[in-house]
Amino acid sequence: MNHLPEPAPVIRLPDGTYTYADQLPATQATFSGPQVVHQHIHQAPPDRTVQRIALGSGIGAGTVAAGVHFGPLLVGALTAIAANLALLAFLAAVLSWGVVSVVRSVGGPDGKAAAKTLAKARKRRG
Repeated sequence: MNHLPEPAPVIRLPDGTYTYADQLPATQATFSGPQVVHQHIHQAPPDRTVQRIALGSGIGAGTVAAGVHFGPLLVGALTAIAANLALLAFLAAVLSWGVVSVVRSVGGPDGKAAAKTLAKARKRRG
């Protein structure tokens, strides 16, 4: 009683190399022109380049699992960092606008003169 599957037969290819019968390349269909596939980005299949490189170089399934698991986590973390930086930039712009407005209104003639001097300096630089 042999419960093991039968091994695939070995076949000699026309170029002289040997391969297993179950690993033969698929036959190529004839090319009839460009194929246009309309997909949105959320319908596109995920990119498996890292996984293919890892398996092809014999690194193993651990690297593939790490790429599958930590890839989206890295994207999420970078997106969160970018959102935080955008919020901080917006907050800095609003606060600096507020400080300039307060200085102009409270400063009296000296504040207005200082604001005009700064505006002229900006025009010369720009």
